[in-house]
Amino acid sequence: MKEEAPAPFVKFASGENIPLELHKVRVVQKLNLVPIERRLEAIKEAGFNTFRLSTRDVYLDMLTDSGTNAMSDNQVAAMNAADDAYAGSQSFDRFKDAVLEVFGKKYVLPAHQGRACENILAKAFVKEDSIVPMNYHFTTTHAHITLNGGRIIEILYDDATQISSTKPFKGNIDINKLEKVVAEYGADRIPFIRMEASTNLIGGQPFSIANMREVRKVADKNGLIIVLDASLIGENAYFIKKREEEFKNASIATILQTMCGLADIVYFSARKVSSSRGGGIATNNEELLKKMKHLIPVYEGFFTYGGISVREIEAMAVGLRETLDDTVISQSPSFIEYLVENLTKKGIPAVTPPGGLGCHVDAMGILPHVPQTQYPAGALAAAFYLVSGVRGMERGTVSSVRDENGNDVLADVELLRLAVPRRVFTLSQIKYVEDRLTWLYQNRDLIGGLKFVNEPPILRFFDGSLGPVSDWPEKLVAKFRADFGDSL
Repeated sequence: MKEEAPAPFVKFASGENIPLELHKVRVVQKLNLVPIERRLEAIKEAGFNTFRLSTRDVYLDMLTDSGTNAMSDNQVAAMNAADDAYAGSQSFDRFKDAVLEVFGKKYVLPAHQGRACENILAKAFVKEDSIVPMNYHFTTTHAHITLNGGRIIEILYDDATQISSTKPFKGNIDINKLEKVVAEYGADRIPFIRMEASTNLIGGQPFSIANMREVRKVADKNGLIIVLDASLIGENAYFIKKREEEFKNASIATILQTMCGLADIVYFSARKVSSSRGGGIATNNEELLKKMKHLIPVYEGFFTYGGISVREIEAMAVGLRETLDDTVISQSPSFIEYLVENLTKKGIPAVTPPGGLGCHVDAMGILPHVPQTQYPAGALAAAFYLVSGVRGMERGTVSSVRDENGNDVLADVELLRLAVPRRVFTLSQIKYVEDRLTWLYQNRDLIGGLKFVNEPPILRFFDGSLGPVSDWPEKLVAKFRADFGDSL
């Protein structure tokens, strides 16, 4: 009989289910919680863009899980065994073996992170007038495809962007829409079908293996290849195990091998999937490999280090194998579920069912008085930082683009993303997030909109500067002081 992994939730005597940490903390990093007056100065200096904040002014950094997951003791130890040869490093051999074991792909091209993989893929396969169907885009994916002359088409089911839902796999591709796209544009204009595990911008929502099998049928019928973005594949596998009946008793290893076996190319950001740095593109198809391999020395580095420190390559290898451990990949989703369920009990709208990566709070649901052209998700992110010192991230129209007429392409959803990196935060810190978000929700009418002051031409959410449309930040600070006194 297969031994079951420990459940991430434990029932306490009080009757409450609590996500239990199945690790212990052995190295700590000091945090600071600066007064709200300093936080007001800091967010103004940052142009009301949380990306531009310094961590000296941040208490909990929930901006992203990219490169912020806690590394394991085994990963740190492996870094000391690195073979730092420029070419032919044994560290790369160990990384290659891990990719084969976890993803079932025998060829791998290293790259310094996920968007570097996207650059290689776009340059190798995307050309002028290419159409790339996908379940949903990611910001850097969209940029690379567009810069190479292509266009994306998102083909989720119509209800996938509903905030409150019981649909277990909102990241599924709508097969009818996919078939229509192929029929309308022709297979010759489609370099690949992209599936993202899990869909970052709509709340870390997974797809099912049943859906991926249907996508595979359409691809085979039309001579197309499937590219799998596996940056959050561990979380996608966790949700498949919890939500897809066929795989409820399957190991994470089996689920990962099944998913990756349905894809022709798998690429990933190790900053997400293996709690380290770097990334890679993997395949079993030698012809596809040849189309990409010559680009690695041009943009990344030699074939056995790809612009990454070999110490990181060693950590990647260990981290990939740790993705097979239920207790590793379940910790972040269980904390997210705990936070989302506690928020929704209080009437605070958040994306359900809870997904991977983070808790995604519905900014339009909280701020219906702020029009999308005044960036409600950006305003909520700034306001939440003000009242808590917690740095979240806007995932809405600020993260979108402008059309050919200079108008904002309004996002399908406006979300405040509160990322929960693996094994980083304690439950008391999660409860602090819940408390401050509850207070902000009760005072939501004080929050106003934002406008761009300085707007970069591409990926504007990284470095753009915004400003408030009124004096609402000062009013929010005054209310906080009235309610909390001298408390930080």
